[in-house]
Amino acid sequence: MSEGPRRYTRRLSHAEAELWTIVTANVRPFHARPAPPVEAAPTPAKEPPHKISAAAPNRDRPPPPPRPAVTPLVDIDHRTRVKIKRGRLEVDAKLDLHGMRQDEAQRALTSFLRRAQAEGAKVAIVVTGKGLSREEGGVLRRAVPMWLQSPHLRDVVVGFGEAARHHGGEGALYVRIRRADRARGY
Repeated sequence: MSEGPRRYTRRLSHAEAELWTIVTANVRPFHARPAPPVEAAPTPAKEPPHKISAAAPNRDRPPPPPRPAVTPLVDIDHRTRVKIKRGRLEVDAKLDLHGMRQDEAQRALTSFLRRAQAEGAKVAIVVTGKGLSREEGGVLRRAVPMWLQSPHLRDVVVGFGEAARHHGGEGALYVRIRRADRARGY
């Protein structure tokens, strides 16, 4: 048995050695620059006490605590989508965002999802509409998936995916809602 990884021991050919000499002819070793001398901090009399200098970070403040790991959103799997489509898994709540502006639609979506979670809903449908131009989709159709992925809804949304045709197809999303007792810690 070997005690460590084997090293590659092939020797350079004459041509390779010449090329290596040419390449390394102008190379100089890198020496790290010495650290600049530490200057004394400016006296407090020069700066008013209420003014905070942006150039000098506050060294007395402890570093922020590490953020907890965020569970990534999962797409609604095929099996769940089929159960919803065939009626084996009930859609507990529905929100229609047609005709709303972005700011009111975002507020409505957030309050709807939080209320649905409090009521124990597992799956909800959010109807965004397809938009006027089919290639890009409407504003809400593009924005709602970004809102569902935002950090302030992570404790509510498990995942989402495109709805079946009879529930709105491309213009609607199934949203899986996290149980309220498991929402803590996100």
